[in-house]
Amino acid sequence: MKRRFHEVDVFTAKPLLGNPLAVVHGADGLDDATMAAFARWTNFSETTFLLPPTEPGADYRVRIWTPGGELPFAGHPTLGSCWAWLAAGGVPKDAGTVVQQCGVGLVRVRRSGARLAFAAPPLRRTGPLEAPVLAQIRAALKLAEGDVLHHQWVDNGPGWCAVMLRSAAQVLALAPDFAALGDLKLGVVGAHPAGHDAAFEVRAFVPGLAVPEDPVTGSLNAGLAQWLIGAGLAPRAYVAAQGAALQRAGRVHVDADGTDIWIGGDVTPLVAGEVEL
Repeated sequence: MKRRFHEVDVFTAKPLLGNPLAVVHGADGLDDATMAAFARWTNFSETTFLLPPTEPGADYRVRIWTPGGELPFAGHPTLGSCWAWLAAGGVPKDAGTVVQQCGVGLVRVRRSGARLAFAAPPLRRTGPLEAPVLAQIRAALKLAEGDVLHHQWVDNGPGWCAVMLRSAAQVLALAPDFAALGDLKLGVVGAHPAGHDAAFEVRAFVPGLAVPEDPVTGSLNAGLAQWLIGAGLAPRAYVAAQGAALQRAGRVHVDADGTDIWIGGDVTPLVAGEVEL
């Protein structure tokens, strides 16, 4: 059966510099095995499947798959799926907000000009990392004890933990031992010097999901923003850079408006057509 299909680049206004996403529309009737197989075949960090909503208030439902399995929530698939749903003629119930249904529940997405932003979902787990976890991270990243300035669980569904290093340059210089990371979903952040177009450099390591390093990661940046802003380690509005280590130039726009923390980015379409599944 032929289904409408998009491939988009998320967190960039310039093609080929963000995080690619494959979106299958009208995914009714596809079983889990087919979704998983197609996600392995695209080999993108995520592939999504759009379905009719089953919860009141939702505009559409999305299932999010990595090559290694399904996720309850992810950020760049949220923005890219919302863009694709709108591009395919989707009309939200509320003209100002699109409501996505996914594994963590309902996620609001707002439009500001050409840019989309999602409201960061509540953290499922927070607090400092346990000593054995921190020791595993230091060993896998080849860090001295004093290199980690701060650390925290920032899990909003995928299972993220995070460490803050001394600088963006130290973040960019990392050469992780992925086997030593095991199943950890790890975010690393460090501040750029004044004058850079981004406040922070971010990297995301998820070898357990067959994605050793993710190019640009909305869910991680959402968790980081909740942690860093809440702890006074970041301003209420900032831009994070991610992807330089993979020859990308993603930009994540963070804005805390007093009620929500919004994680925004540009979406650039690259491929439109049909896929037969």
